[in-house]
Amino acid sequence: MRRSLIVFVCLILLVGVVIAETVPDTSFRFGPDDGQQAEEAPEIQTVTEPVEIIISAVGDVTLGGNMRGNPRSSMYTKALAEKEGDLSYFFANVYDIFSQDDLTIVNFEGTLTEARDYKDNKFCFRAPPEHVEVLSLGSVEAVAFENNHVMDFKQQGYDDTIQAFEGAGIVYATDGHLGIYEAKGIKVGMLAYQTFNGAYERLREQVPQDIEAARREGCDVVIVSYHWGEESEYVPHDRQTGLGRLTIDAGADLVLGHHSHRHNPIEYYNSKYIVYSLGNFSFSGHSGPADMDTFIFQQKFIMQDGVVSMGPFRIIPCSISSITAEKDLKTGKNDLAPTPFALDSKGFARVLAALEENGKKLEYAVDAYPTEWE
Repeated sequence: MRRSLIVFVCLILLVGVVIAETVPDTSFRFGPDDGQQAEEAPEIQTVTEPVEIIISAVGDVTLGGNMRGNPRSSMYTKALAEKEGDLSYFFANVYDIFSQDDLTIVNFEGTLTEARDYKDNKFCFRAPPEHVEVLSLGSVEAVAFENNHVMDFKQQGYDDTIQAFEGAGIVYATDGHLGIYEAKGIKVGMLAYQTFNGAYERLREQVPQDIEAARREGCDVVIVSYHWGEESEYVPHDRQTGLGRLTIDAGADLVLGHHSHRHNPIEYYNSKYIVYSLGNFSFSGHSGPADMDTFIFQQKFIMQDGVVSMGPFRIIPCSISSITAEKDLKTGKNDLAPTPFALDSKGFARVLAALEENGKKLEYAVDAYPTEWE
């Protein structure tokens, strides 16, 4: 009996060994076992929260006025004297808008210099270099500095202006200089060009290359500004639309235009926006233009998992002067203080109506001009 019991126990142990060798081991191992390589835990996929930035853009900002004659006669100088030298005055009525966005870019049309040797232009704009603080106090972070007034005071004036921007931490874009501004981890690259003296053909070749170079610099968003078109025109001509659409096709995320001193309609082309003209803004080149209506353009950009997508846009109808904004007028005295129109004003409705009407002449005009975020 004892011998039979021993044999039975041995059979049970033998069956257990066979079963253990034939059943696969599905357990995770977190360290080496008997010289075997440890199995890795499965990779966990994480999704980051989206990051959103708001970019604001406005048109011509000209400080100093025409300095070919007596500088003390400048409307800019007079306005500043009335405000006891307060450089925050010019953007005071739009500061809340600019300070709440992530990047404000303007077309800076003039110079910041004490140079006296000027070009043979009808208008030569100049303000002291320290007046770059107008931009800083107004929460303006970047400028497009490529237009027909950047050389008003020749090379010295140009160099002084660039130095003033750099000293104040204002990012600038020129034909040949990529401006880069980073907000919330999103790198925004800015390019700027003027189209005068037959530059269209050159730019059709150059701009795509510059956009590609901006991408190589790590820019997540690329904005291209053009000083183009004809003065006093409300609709872009064919060369503008051709270059603007080519710029989007080349990879730009937004096109901004200026020079006509009038606001122009906006196109939605290939899922991107082309703002053909932002008009004037704080503009000391005229004491009372025939049309003082303008707008602030804002667009959202969203980044998630390293990919940037285009968000919605809105506009904020404004006058270039607080006087005409408060009196609800299209023209009047220009006090150089851009001011939003009241929501129920004729000026607010007039800006929207003009953009919609002029947009009928464009193939890809936006369907509507929202004034609130969708």
